[in-house]
Amino acid sequence: MRWTAGTGSNVEDVRGRSGGGGFGIPLGIGGVLILLVGSWLTGVNLFSLVGGGTSSTTDTSVSQPASSTPQEDKMMVFVDAVMGDIQNSWQQRLGARYQPTKVRVFRDEVQSACGLAGAATGPFYCPGDSRVYLDLGFFDELQRRFKAPGDFAQAYVIAHEVGHHVQNLLGVLPKAQEAQQAAGSKAAANRIQVRVELQADCLAGVWANRSNQKWKTLEPGDVEAALQTASAIGDDRLQKQSRGYVVPDAFTHGSSAQRQHWFSTGLKEGNIAACNTFSANAQL
Repeated sequence: MRWTAGTGSNVEDVRGRSGGGGFGIPLGIGGVLILLVGSWLTGVNLFSLVGGGTSSTTDTSVSQPASSTPQEDKMMVFVDAVMGDIQNSWQQRLGARYQPTKVRVFRDEVQSACGLAGAATGPFYCPGDSRVYLDLGFFDELQRRFKAPGDFAQAYVIAHEVGHHVQNLLGVLPKAQEAQQAAGSKAAANRIQVRVELQADCLAGVWANRSNQKWKTLEPGDVEAALQTASAIGDDRLQKQSRGYVVPDAFTHGSSAQRQHWFSTGLKEGNIAACNTFSANAQL
């Protein structure tokens, strides 16, 4: 993937803070399971969907100088550059409706408006403070565990989370939350969440299409890397690895094939209209 350093204005470095306090939203055992399963890897932080609100707890973390390495410094520059390009793309597309966000880069755990989250949660978007959260260690996880190396695989993850920000601005997330609360079963609520996640995958593809048209960012192998990432973090693949079998009613992000399909749709079509995963005729 071709990229150049940005301005540094798209990231907030909170690696030097130690998380404080408890969860901002009361969670029972079921809520914890939803967080660990439903939010793990490239999804909305489901703290925001449990309890019907955002945290009223203030951030009690302690600021300390952030230690870093040359490799992390380079990754910080990369995240800022990719985030800048993604946001410029959506600003051009949505105009005044687009409100800029930032990536808060943390280490180990972080206090957000959606609660206290650990690195194991994976990257997530919190509607309560309109921020994307990322532990840089996740990029190593992509390469080691999921065999999805390369800059564009990492950019896809960031673009997916910003896709949730776009959904929030367009009112998709609030409507989905209402529908989940009204759903008659956990399986029904999960099916709504799958549509939310697949739309974010499609929106990531829309960004990739626009970025490549303007900057020729894609290099040979980049699309394949993104598709490999989408496949590696499909619910069926993850369930098979962890349980040994697949439970479709427990899907929260979509199968490997679904995630690949919707990212490819956004990449090919390059417009939001192609990303209506909530349509009755949508291919899921």
